[in-house]
Amino acid sequence: GGHIPGDFSTWADVVIVNPAVPPDNEFVQLARDAGKVVTSQMEIFFNLFGGQIVGITGANGKSTTAALTAHLLAVSDRKVFLGGNIGNRPLLTLLDQMGDDDIAVLEISSFQAEQLEGCPRGCDVSVITNLTANHLDRHGTFAQYCRAKEILFAGQNPSCLSIFCAEDEVCRSWHEKYKSETGRECVLYSADDVDASLAERFPLCGGMNLSNLAAGLAVARHYGTSEDRIAEAVGSFQGLANRLELVAEFGGVRWYDDSIATTPASAIAALEAFDEGKVIIAGGYDKGLPFDEFGKAIASRAKGAVLIGKTADKIATAIELAGGGVEVIGAESMGQAVEKAFSLCAGGDVVLMSPACASYDMFVNYKQRGEVFRQEVSLLRAKVESS
Repeated sequence: GGHIPGDFSTWADVVIVNPAVPPDNEFVQLARDAGKVVTSQMEIFFNLFGGQIVGITGANGKSTTAALTAHLLAVSDRKVFLGGNIGNRPLLTLLDQMGDDDIAVLEISSFQAEQLEGCPRGCDVSVITNLTANHLDRHGTFAQYCRAKEILFAGQNPSCLSIFCAEDEVCRSWHEKYKSETGRECVLYSADDVDASLAERFPLCGGMNLSNLAAGLAVARHYGTSEDRIAEAVGSFQGLANRLELVAEFGGVRWYDDSIATTPASAIAALEAFDEGKVIIAGGYDKGLPFDEFGKAIASRAKGAVLIGKTADKIATAIELAGGGVEVIGAESMGQAVEKAFSLCAGGDVVLMSPACASYDMFVNYKQRGEVFRQEVSLLRAKVESS
């Protein structure tokens, strides 16, 4: 029903801010000006939990890396909790079950990282997967987006561990910065670090997922997980929903739900994960991100693109400017997109629903978008197999 200014400037003693609320929100500013305690769910957890905190952030891959890291740590003798920007239950509700010897693995978004600025406690281990432009509608510039992510490293003390992706230019520069300025232990990782025997066991496809695995391995080894247990855990990991998830195979075509791909960079990674012929379903809410590189990736790596949502025209233009060479079709709904994608396929092809955009123009969130995709693929399958 709205907010009353007096609730923030006079009535409240403490204001706990949702991550979706920007720091310059007028009501948050009213509380600050009035000397109220302004905090967040994440900061409260940092202040109350006595165990180890592993904070994982990045533009892409942070959810998979967080889940994988927790899975690798769980085979040790320590109790591990996964939370933050992943899962349905806040870890604050589990504090009475958590001890000082336990580990909390937290996926931390740029919005949540901003809320940790000035927090007296930092992550015991901070990990960053990569940095590509995202959430520019909130942060304004790529530099500001990076600044929010860097809070996780700036807030660490000299006894902490910082883990950076060697495959990312900004991450490499941070590695050099914090190694030289703070004296803390800093580690670089890459997909090339993953032993061939572990890569063979790992069920997720694509070079980006090998990079995610390398990050998780660095954390697991830091906490002393044995190599035998690591090997067992790598083979038993199950990928997260909506992340290059195989949802169907019929008519010689495999269908993948990658609805979590809300940036061009993450959708490019999906295109790079397969050597087969690819038809991509892309488009959605416009976060103000450029599609130049995405257009080039589609033009060079895909055989067709079915475009939906508000960004469809922008993506089509980016493909054309990149030289075209692929068939580009528009669709008004996910059902249409699925049928049109199938019409572009031959036996052995894959269809990637990897939108490169947020979902808010057509769906409640990326999960609903993925669910609708699955439903439409299921309906098409029934139609194909009955004909």
